[in-house]
Amino acid sequence: MTESVISNLTCHCFTGCEYDAEKIGRLISSTGVLSCVHPGDRVFVKPNWVQERHLRRDEWVQMITHPSVITAVIDILVENMAGSGTIIVGDSPMTPANFDEIVALMPVEEWRRKCEEGGISFSLVDMRNERWNVSGDGIILSSVELPGDPSGKTLYNVEGDLSEFFTKETSLGGYYGASYDIEETNRAHDGQTNLYEMGGSVMEADIFVNLPKLKTHKKAGMTCCLKNLVGVSTNKNLLPHHTVGAPADGGDQFAENGMARKAEGVLTARAKSIANLARPIARVLVPLKWIAKKVWGDNRAVARNGSWFGNDTLWRTILDLNKILLYGNLDGTLSRSVRMGYVAIVDGIVAGEGEGPLEPDPVDAGVLLCGGNPVIVDMVASRIMGFDFQKIPSLAHAFKVERLPLVSGLPGDVMCSMDGRNPVSFNHISPVRRFTPPSGWVGHVELDSLD
Repeated sequence: MTESVISNLTCHCFTGCEYDAEKIGRLISSTGVLSCVHPGDRVFVKPNWVQERHLRRDEWVQMITHPSVITAVIDILVENMAGSGTIIVGDSPMTPANFDEIVALMPVEEWRRKCEEGGISFSLVDMRNERWNVSGDGIILSSVELPGDPSGKTLYNVEGDLSEFFTKETSLGGYYGASYDIEETNRAHDGQTNLYEMGGSVMEADIFVNLPKLKTHKKAGMTCCLKNLVGVSTNKNLLPHHTVGAPADGGDQFAENGMARKAEGVLTARAKSIANLARPIARVLVPLKWIAKKVWGDNRAVARNGSWFGNDTLWRTILDLNKILLYGNLDGTLSRSVRMGYVAIVDGIVAGEGEGPLEPDPVDAGVLLCGGNPVIVDMVASRIMGFDFQKIPSLAHAFKVERLPLVSGLPGDVMCSMDGRNPVSFNHISPVRRFTPPSGWVGHVELDSLD
């Protein structure tokens, strides 16, 4: 199993694709990437279901994995499993996301029927512990407890030098996760301990089928296979997203130094601390946030909350999560060898550019990517987007991981088969289109030129 994941340095790329489940299924089958699935297997299918719609417009196709791709994958899985096994489709979306509205966009009953007719157990899982009620400006007003993953959850400690946080020096403000409870995030990451909570439905699987959406990402540069692992964590507040403060203070919350950013950081932290202690007070912050935008500028004009190329925090979270997926035992320990099969199939047919992941503009890229290693597939995806993988932190550092490695070989060993033809070296791949990066990454992630 180690050989099939860590040493798989080939990616398959198809162009000119459209959302037709039968055609997509034929392309996927031609690569053989799902031939690792056998009768009796327990397969977890992980789409990108980050949120039900674009933050500013009534659009979703460039936001989440298209149902046609999921349907194509389920068809192949049912055939390969030959009447025995389990398929779980699940995600842990953004905490404010409406899972029911996401599911309403999907032909879930068709998937269930296909599985039942094929003798396969099928379930749909929202792994989140809670859902937030937020204001239009993203202020957390209240929370609702959810049933969570029916298979439970497991806490993993990527301890000491096993973690990418081992060499990270934090600011006095510490790490910021997903909610106002900054103390919880920093208790989980104290320089030696690095705690992550994972859904049992994922960690019990024999095969993990990753179905990400090809998009830009304000905090990570791009989101594809590696970043999609944020959606297997059941407690998002244990995931450091940025380090509080400006660069001069050891933080990456802002791209700029100076008194304006320092004042914003201090006042914002104080307001969030008060809101965390007394959630009903959060409603008072709604008009205050509007005033703050007028004083300090909105998010498209000012890089804040780690939404820029200097984010030195989130990539570490991303790589730690991928280590847990591949090496995590069910009891919360980490194995010395890969224990899970892995397949990646990327929906880039309608992709997203600009202010992703929640406000991307659609790109009719027509791309479908298939492979057996998340680092390799993401490398090819970055090239397809016109980005330099060495400027994407999660990719630049992935090849440097020595303990619990995510990939073996060198970047120069990566090969890509384009539209079924013989594989070509990575440097011979031409961008399908040069994607517009998020505003905080413009001029810092693009390919300088084609080799």
